[in-house]
Amino acid sequence: MAPRPDQPEPGLRRLTAPNPSPMTFRGTNTYILGSGDVAVIDPGPDDPAHLAAILAALDPGERVSHIFVTHSHLDHSPLARRLRERTGAPVLAFGTHEDGRRPVMQRLAAEGTIGGGEGIDHAFAPDRRLADRESVAGDGWQIEALWTPGHIANHMCFAWNGALFTGDHVMGWASSLISPPDGDLTAFLDSCARLATREDRVFYPGHGDPVPDPTSRLAWLIDHRRERERQILDELARGPATIGTLAARIYTDTPSRLRSAAERNILAHIIDLEEKNVVSSAADQTGLVCLA
Repeated sequence: MAPRPDQPEPGLRRLTAPNPSPMTFRGTNTYILGSGDVAVIDPGPDDPAHLAAILAALDPGERVSHIFVTHSHLDHSPLARRLRERTGAPVLAFGTHEDGRRPVMQRLAAEGTIGGGEGIDHAFAPDRRLADRESVAGDGWQIEALWTPGHIANHMCFAWNGALFTGDHVMGWASSLISPPDGDLTAFLDSCARLATREDRVFYPGHGDPVPDPTSRLAWLIDHRRERERQILDELARGPATIGTLAARIYTDTPSRLRSAAERNILAHIIDLEEKNVVSSAADQTGLVCLA
């Protein structure tokens, strides 16, 4: 029997995909918005059982009219293809994983020297590309798309009725992984600052529980990144260090299975600091060596 959705508030249903992991928490949240002709936000991983659960969550006579995708990671976007085939609904998103990159990330991607590319849904392309602040209306609902690059360049949040579906940009259980060249810390902080000017009453994230105090959570995310920056600069004041050395010294409580993610976050900070001419880096036989 397919799992039944819960109802965070009237007009909204939520299902959690069966893909728990250290990076996805309990699994990917899929949201069903409205009644009658409904919108689905983030169908999730390519899992036939989750597809069946989404379709089973519809009431008699309901149909999916729109499929929205916050971003093209394998835990969020692949099932959109199957859902489109079953329902005929178009897939709406900012673009492919390469769309929205700043020039520095385009250059680093072209050079191919910094790795990255974890969890990318390379096959993803929306049927309809959404512009920043574009509105889409359906059967008794309306969504405003907000471009929020950072976790990945094509990331969008979706505003509805005073709530914001935040994908992986803002979550309550953890901060976002930012892995260049797809992830971009400079863009992430700019997106956080943008959301901080809004007055959303609740965030519905791609993983974990709703965030009831968006202002406080955004402030924490920004402060958290600034503290990481301070730690990196303190370490580099002691002398040159590799990304791996910095991660080992700073992420002392991080389990070993998440150390590679910590290194990617450190790299994101180094790129941001290099752009500000605060640090420099050079490659040698030990990897990327950073200097203050």
